[in-house]
Amino acid sequence: MRDRVLASVAVLAVVVVILALVSVPVAAQAVPSARQGAAGTKPWTPPRTADGQPDLQGIWSAATITPLERPSELAGKQVFTDEEAAEFEKQTNELQNRDRRDGQGSDGVGPDGRSDVARAYNHFWWDFGTKIVGTKRTSLVIDPPDGKIPALTPEGQRRAEARAVRGFDSWEDRNLWERCITRGLPIVPGAYNNNYQIVQAPGYVVILHEMIHDARVVPLDGRPHIASDIRQYFGDGRGHWEGNTLVVETTNFSPNANFRGSAEKLRLIERFTRVAPDTLLYEFTVNDPTMWTKPWTAQVPMSKIDELIYEYACHEGNEGMVGILSGARNEEKAAEDGARKGSSR
Repeated sequence: MRDRVLASVAVLAVVVVILALVSVPVAAQAVPSARQGAAGTKPWTPPRTADGQPDLQGIWSAATITPLERPSELAGKQVFTDEEAAEFEKQTNELQNRDRRDGQGSDGVGPDGRSDVARAYNHFWWDFGTKIVGTKRTSLVIDPPDGKIPALTPEGQRRAEARAVRGFDSWEDRNLWERCITRGLPIVPGAYNNNYQIVQAPGYVVILHEMIHDARVVPLDGRPHIASDIRQYFGDGRGHWEGNTLVVETTNFSPNANFRGSAEKLRLIERFTRVAPDTLLYEFTVNDPTMWTKPWTAQVPMSKIDELIYEYACHEGNEGMVGILSGARNEEKAAEDGARKGSSR
């Protein structure tokens, strides 16, 4: 959020140590292009670090109003025209304006007095982005071609139903984001804190996420994944280069990691390619045969920014979990009182 305060000493210490290992990037060398340039132009060649890696370093923003899945009203349309893009941006920005009190917005709240609660944070605090992705695609999902996440398996449907009715008996019933543990993987644009910093050192890449102070240290030395019985919130990532693209394979997710219901069986493949001085093309493929009927892939062009990464102080002053559980206890008490009164009649 925009009230970022003090830099996280612990996280920045990790980054500072790694930065100390990194030499200043050298000038771009004659290496294969990340992609063919526009017609009539030479292919863009990414710069290299001193140890020869394609240079992905910098702070990148994933903020966009392009939806993850293609809206039903855009079925069959993979790409906006310029006019359609401008109209979509205008309508979406109006709907997402949290300063509105003139009826229903993107939160689905009507003009019945609840708007002030549902939009308690005014628009200053949000950072959805205001533009669609530069490719003008109508969804971040690029495969399947219809822009939709594939159908759930029977097991996936069961998990989805279980998530929809998760309890309020304890903080352990709530998800990791609510508990200020991690936002998790993969990188999916959110309502705020969409900034990521990449730092490279010989044999490693570090990806620092502004949201809940996550720093992923990805080794590039070909080591095998850890033992299958060791499970982690961020899984176990292993990276390698395919030309100018950093490919990261992550397995060994904790049962509590829970990306849209997927956890232990999730195999995540991420691709990071710097395709222009100010653009990092991020692509991820999700594969969990217990959750979805087939793998699916999304693509997020990320923009280089000159902002800094500051601590996301999730717990300080956070009364959310107390409020959630206290509210549940109050509802239970009200139900008990109502039942007691009913039985006494």
